Amino acid sequence: MLRGLILTALAMTWVVVLVRINGLRSFSKMTNFDFVMTVAVGSLLAGASQSTSWLPFLQTLSAMAALFLVQYASARLRKASDRFEALVQNEPVVLMRDGQVIDQALAATRVTRSDLVAKLREANVLDFSQVRAVVLETTGDISVLHGGPLSDALLQGTKAAR
Repeated sequence: MLRGLILTALAMTWVVVLVRINGLRSFSKMTNFDFVMTVAVGSLLAGASQSTSWLPFLQTLSAMAALFLVQYASARLRKASDRFEALVQNEPVVLMRDGQVIDQALAATRVTRSDLVAKLREANVLDFSQVRAVVLETTGDISVLHGGPLSDALLQGTKAAR
């Protein structure tokens, strides 16, 4: 029991050190890669806390460091290369525009109309005509833009589902 507590504390400290080196973005939900990173680090942390000897524990810590290194390299490549960005990153998809549901986009993204309506309620939309756009973001979140006029810049980089 004591070993588990000590190893967990050491592994958590290691994660904090890695986040301090790599930056706050380490566990953001900006990209698919970030989501996978969060899940993988959690799994490795659990493995580290259950290690039965030092070698597997150190292997787990080095795997964590490798994940942070790969995430850092990926972020740098995404920033430097539009081609790499397009390869690893999904585009946000417009599900609704100017009060009209885009059924093809719902079908292509496997978002149900009831899920869409639930998000509209969550955003305090009182009438479809208030909705300027609903976007399925690259993180899987759904953004609801409603109210006054919509700046085209807010939809830059989105796509209508094919």
